[in-house]
Amino acid sequence: MPIFSEAQLRRYQRHLILNDVGFKGQMKLRDAKILVVGAGGLGSPALLYLAAAGVGTLGIAEADVVDDSNLQRQVIHFTADVGRHKIDSAAEKIAQINPDVTVTPHRGFLDATNALDIIARYDFVVDGSDNFGTKFLVNDACVILNKPYSHAGILRFEGQAMTVLPRRSRCYRCLFREPPPAGAVPNCAEAGVLGVVAGTLGTIQATEALKFILGKGELLTDRLLIYDALSMRFRESRGARDPNCAVCGDHPTILKPIDYGPIACSAPDEGDKQS
Repeated sequence: MPIFSEAQLRRYQRHLILNDVGFKGQMKLRDAKILVVGAGGLGSPALLYLAAAGVGTLGIAEADVVDDSNLQRQVIHFTADVGRHKIDSAAEKIAQINPDVTVTPHRGFLDATNALDIIARYDFVVDGSDNFGTKFLVNDACVILNKPYSHAGILRFEGQAMTVLPRRSRCYRCLFREPPPAGAVPNCAEAGVLGVVAGTLGTIQATEALKFILGKGELLTDRLLIYDALSMRFRESRGARDPNCAVCGDHPTILKPIDYGPIACSAPDEGDKQS
């Protein structure tokens, strides 16, 4: 039986001729399992590109339904999808893009009772959540399970992203320690977000996931990439793993995920603050 069908050879032809992908790389993508937390602004472009690339299994953790206000940035959902569960809407589009992809739905909110069980099934996690509570939950669960993941956050005209290789690179908690007090950072509904910023950052996350699965390139580790759409500039905040970090440090005190609940939106004004 051939490794790829004739239709698949045509579909992935631009990958197959790349020296750093080729048949072996495309097989790695086919066998990969990637979890995307949230099918919203960040998760939408990530899911679309991961599906198009031929990632064999895409898990989606999502609790919400499609709302009119989502359509300005959550490009995997269409006007006719308003009122549908986001998982159903996303799975339908993924099937239309690439019927070879298996979608594994995880309906409901990711929390301390299910995060370890869900994340343990995957090779890489793309965190597309929109609140600090979930971002700390994903970070801590991934570190505890030694699962690599991509963080991103967006607000107004700005975004940030970094990749975490647990206990080898700086994690989200190394950077921010703990969630900010409720109300300290405006949420996206209050402050707004330029829709295309979500596309830029979600696509960066998908790129990091593909690079990890392929084992190629330099990952965005120990570097927080900060994007300003208005000036069209990227800058980096560099730093190493904190040996005193409560979850990834030499003597961790957080041994299981903590439920903080949803807190604000996902991108502080300055990504390089440490205290």
